[in-house]
Amino acid sequence: ANVGGIERGYHKPIMIAGGIGNISDRDTAKLDIPAGALLIQLGGPGMRIGMGGSAASSMATGANAAELDFDSVQRGNPEIERRAQEVINQCWMLGQGSANQPGNPILAIHDVGAGGLSNAFPELTNDAGRGARFDLRAVQLEESGMAPKEIWCNESQERYVMAIAPESLELFTATCERE
Repeated sequence: ANVGGIERGYHKPIMIAGGIGNISDRDTAKLDIPAGALLIQLGGPGMRIGMGGSAASSMATGANAAELDFDSVQRGNPEIERRAQEVINQCWMLGQGSANQPGNPILAIHDVGAGGLSNAFPELTNDAGRGARFDLRAVQLEESGMAPKEIWCNESQERYVMAIAPESLELFTATCERE
């Protein structure tokens, strides 16, 4: 707009986008995780990336070392993200189940973000008031030779952790294999 010979306006366009989600009330709370429940990581494999990612992103520019810069790089994988979301969708669409139809095998779910599995799995089990035993050798990896701390702490993208009942493992595995 030109007001009194002074032109004012935005030189950079701003886009505001939004969406509306719809979720059933029965899927808004984590269920109790019974003793013996299985803890599963769904999604992409672990990679030697995101080591210190969230910490590195909050540092002042130029304050971190080149090694941390490299290790902090995130590599997205939209195809794995889509497939993981399909597994989750197929599970919640099963609902509560019935006598002849199994229900949603997911008892509780948590996204994997800052801190990787070292943050997500403990939060999942702490919310349930339980302890857990983790088998780092069972975590799928994209890179060989990763140290246990790298497997436990990397911030690879498109991953979720969840708890399922042991009797749901066959159904859950079949859903994952289909996707």
